[in-house]
Amino acid sequence: MTSEQSQAHLRMPAGLFAELAAGGGSAQALAFLERGERTRRLLLLRTLLDRFATLPTPLTPPARAWQVVKEAAERAPEPVDRLLLAPATGGWLAHMLRRLHGTATGPDLWAEAGHLCALAVSASLLAGTTAELRVPLTDGCLALPGLGLARLPAARPGLTPGHARTHAGALTLTGPDTTGTIQTSLTLRPTTVGLTTGRAGSESSAAGGVPAGRLPTGCGGGADAEAGGVGEGCACPDGACPDGKASDGAGWLPLRTLTARTCAGPVAVPLDDLDPYRDLDDPLPPARLEDAEAWAWQRVFEEAVALLDVPGGPGPGRIEPALIRAVVPYGRTAATPPAPPTVPVSASSGDSFGGMVISRPSSPLALAETLVHEFQHSKLAALLHLFPLLDDDREERYYAPWRADPRHLTGLLHGAYAFTGVAGFWRDRLAATGDEAEAETAGYHFALRRLQCRLVVRTLLTSGRLTPQGRALVAGLAATLDGWLREPVPPTALARARTAARLHRTEWRLRNVAASSSLHSPLRFRPDRAFWPDRRTHAFADAPAAPRTPDEHLAAGDAAAALAGYTEQLADRPTDPHTLAGWIVAHATLEPIRATRRLLTRPEQLQPQPSR
Repeated sequence: MTSEQSQAHLRMPAGLFAELAAGGGSAQALAFLERGERTRRLLLLRTLLDRFATLPTPLTPPARAWQVVKEAAERAPEPVDRLLLAPATGGWLAHMLRRLHGTATGPDLWAEAGHLCALAVSASLLAGTTAELRVPLTDGCLALPGLGLARLPAARPGLTPGHARTHAGALTLTGPDTTGTIQTSLTLRPTTVGLTTGRAGSESSAAGGVPAGRLPTGCGGGADAEAGGVGEGCACPDGACPDGKASDGAGWLPLRTLTARTCAGPVAVPLDDLDPYRDLDDPLPPARLEDAEAWAWQRVFEEAVALLDVPGGPGPGRIEPALIRAVVPYGRTAATPPAPPTVPVSASSGDSFGGMVISRPSSPLALAETLVHEFQHSKLAALLHLFPLLDDDREERYYAPWRADPRHLTGLLHGAYAFTGVAGFWRDRLAATGDEAEAETAGYHFALRRLQCRLVVRTLLTSGRLTPQGRALVAGLAATLDGWLREPVPPTALARARTAARLHRTEWRLRNVAASSSLHSPLRFRPDRAFWPDRRTHAFADAPAAPRTPDEHLAAGDAAAALAGYTEQLADRPTDPHTLAGWIVAHATLEPIRATRRLLTRPEQLQPQPSR
């Protein structure tokens, strides 16, 4: 955290860039990316401190709060540094800059700027230093980055200034009560809680630099009570802790961590449902997971990590789980209704390296794939912070095989990089399994994603918009994919993958592209285009044993039966893009002649166009 460190020049060795360009990345390459993210955050923070200098505030001035952080870093540089690299810290920095530029909204500006005071409190607690700061309270609560949420009893609602004192790892928090005339306070020693099923080991530390503490069998450590404080808490399901403790104390909600054991050692990743800047946009209130849901996350995470813990080098599709800095649960806080097998929502932000917002699936395989996918986005975003990779006019006109809508070049590059990692993930699954059914599924996904990514890479290479570094990166992806395209895949899985790829592109054009009078006319988009669900990509992963619908017949390799079924459906719905796409692909499969190939290339020529 010294000025010399923050001003050090960054020059990536060519070998590390080549590793990342191929879609993978060694520990050294990823450490370099983190170093770049650290430098960027310090520069952004410097900008914010300059802008905050004249901001009226009832809290400790930002410059003084930053001084507390630096004093903590002198005593405990590693945990404080990782706190600054936490995804939520990056989210707060980016959000504040957008607020200052008038492109984001939030609570009172002094309160959002005062999040730096909360960050300073966490840093001081981690380092064991002594500090006093005036901090922002929301309904009597103070979110401590990387630690949890402190809650004053009988506190005044709304935004109010509070007082935080730290000493030797203990926190005393004071703020106005409900009347606003007297002070209410609590004293505690904040710690995180490590979830464990007993298979992950008994001790871990949270990614992001926050110690999770010692984890007794079946229980996670909580908060130590002092005068006016709360008792210890744990994360045992349904209150069934062997020590009979409550899950969350009245004054302290600990940050939970997902734990697992790998060949490289124990792993603990924050399961962040508390930090106001854990999301990808505006600040959010806490959304505490019920115990059963937190434990469901632990079980599926532990099994997902086991899938990712594969031998071999750091190739595309492989990830060291300890590099994940936070998982933010999306959309559900309870274990009911049951989670779906796939991941309906996942997202990440270039501002929050190593963080990912995910809706929990019931399938560890789906979670493992998603962790790979989102970390690929983090890697590329970090590269984009270091190098200008493309000159993007941001016009959304390109086909992305994993999207319902046209994309701009940056989105296309992100998709190609992420799904190259996904293809590598399924390649590893294909190599590792001896089960025929599992090989069919893994082979399908590997074949589909390598084919789709190579198509997008070709679009990028021929766009004329890549910088020299961007061309080197995309050429690295192309080399990886070209090698993979020569690798054997179960023939029936390969056939389904090719069919699914054709179906998606055909339906995308039918729904998005307007017919033109000439093959050489520029691409025009339909004025009525809208989101549409992709119901085929996952449905084609397994061949149906007893096909009934036209889609199922096509997935089973019976194009004639599929064509007959589509023809019958078109009699009732002649303009339905989903059915028409199936008819075109089935027809081209049965008659692979020039006319049908032309129809696959420009299927919109068959689709009636809406009047303007």
